[in-house]
Amino acid sequence: MLIINDLKIKKMPKKNYADGCTDVVCSVDYAFKRIGGKYKGRILWNLSDKTILRYGELRKTLMDVTPKMLTQTLRELEDDELVSRKVYHEVPPKVEYSLTDIGMELIPFINHLKEWGDKQRAKEKI
Repeated sequence: MLIINDLKIKKMPKKNYADGCTDVVCSVDYAFKRIGGKYKGRILWNLSDKTILRYGELRKTLMDVTPKMLTQTLRELEDDELVSRKVYHEVPPKVEYSLTDIGMELIPFINHLKEWGDKQRAKEKI
């Protein structure tokens, strides 16, 4: 349980991605379950570029995301220990997000996906 300014917030239990699988496909599924989704990759990429971002700064970089979706996605990334959330007890409230060491491990792979996407967009002239 996380307590901020006497407000109790129940932390979600860790997700179990194992599902009893033992082969390589399950590892791929496991990875994509943690980083899949419309916004997770973009959040991780933006955090790698800027190191630390506040909630409002993230909103500006992801203009097509609703506040509810951004909050939900950030919570999932935090639960998966890919993103760290630091709360400052001040008025107005200040919250900073940064990548954890585990999140940083993903950046080279996200960079490869970006390069692949750049090539595909160039081929399709997008």
